[in-house]
Amino acid sequence: MSNEASTPKRLAFFERYLTVWVFLCMIVGVALGKLAPGLTASLSKMEFGQGSQVNVPIAVLIWLMIYPMMLKVDFTALGGIARKPKGLGVTLFVNWLVKPFSMALLGWLFMQHIFTAWIAPEMAKEYTAGLIILAAAPCTAMVFVWSYLTDGDPVYTLVQVAVNDLIMLVAFAPIVMFLCGVANVVVPSKVLITSVVVFIVIPLAAGWITRTALLKSHGKDWFEKNFLAKFHPVTIFALLLTLVLIFAFQAENLTTKWFAVLLLAVPIIIQVYFNSTLAYLLMRWLRVPHNVASPGALIGASNFFELAVAVAITLFGAGSGAALATVVGVLVEVPVMLSVCKICNGSRGWYQARLETE
Repeated sequence: MSNEASTPKRLAFFERYLTVWVFLCMIVGVALGKLAPGLTASLSKMEFGQGSQVNVPIAVLIWLMIYPMMLKVDFTALGGIARKPKGLGVTLFVNWLVKPFSMALLGWLFMQHIFTAWIAPEMAKEYTAGLIILAAAPCTAMVFVWSYLTDGDPVYTLVQVAVNDLIMLVAFAPIVMFLCGVANVVVPSKVLITSVVVFIVIPLAAGWITRTALLKSHGKDWFEKNFLAKFHPVTIFALLLTLVLIFAFQAENLTTKWFAVLLLAVPIIIQVYFNSTLAYLLMRWLRVPHNVASPGALIGASNFFELAVAVAITLFGAGSGAALATVVGVLVEVPVMLSVCKICNGSRGWYQARLETE
């Protein structure tokens, strides 16, 4: 037990260097867009119906990413809500009442005011919309990674994921529409609802049906060790290829407006540290155990970037500023969240001192 506790936990090879892979995908994608503009244009025009803005290749790849994540969601864990009500309440408060609204404020402040010297007004609105979409999608897949690195309560983590996915079904679209409207960004309601159905409802239902059927017919060990394991390389390939295509579609913007990537990173980084700190301090004030507070703080700050990318592409197109903003979220999330993990682990003694006092 002591040996396991003393061994530092680390990400798997792919997750550990996710930022590096994103940079490489950026290079490959931009090169593809510049060297093969005809092919890139043909791929970008492949849509599910004229004017739908749902790009066929990217939609298929997004499905290959989201479906395996939904397979991991255990809705039977919802029964554990009563065990940690305060911790769950804090993370839901931060996820749904603080994070999207604070990001809307930061996006509006930085994109449409502070950075106006470098960003055109219309593009600033698209960037703001992308940031809002990113913040309105709570993290699902990487939650398990952050929880593992902070010795989090696995049952609580499962409950958080299950509850967030259920809330997303009814809250994601209204929040995005409301906040984009406040930021003067027009979001077609039918397109947004379609994206929620395509990228949340259908894969969530498919994942639940598949999980329920296979657990019943083959058992939990076979499902987790054999079935789920086969999807890991598929998910990785789909993520990387999606990024290559997005950067190919964004090639012109990236080569002429590369500085925008750095500008977009600013509100995203501020948002992560602000929301994780808020959740962590609220947990400590409410005397929530550290193994709930740490993953809760990380869940409250991280984003479901796969869904955000899909929705941004559906609403604004693969070559839009909104899509680029969500991809920048992928680029900065891993190193920033790792730093938050270290802060949570390093402050465990300070946090526990509050629990030991009356």
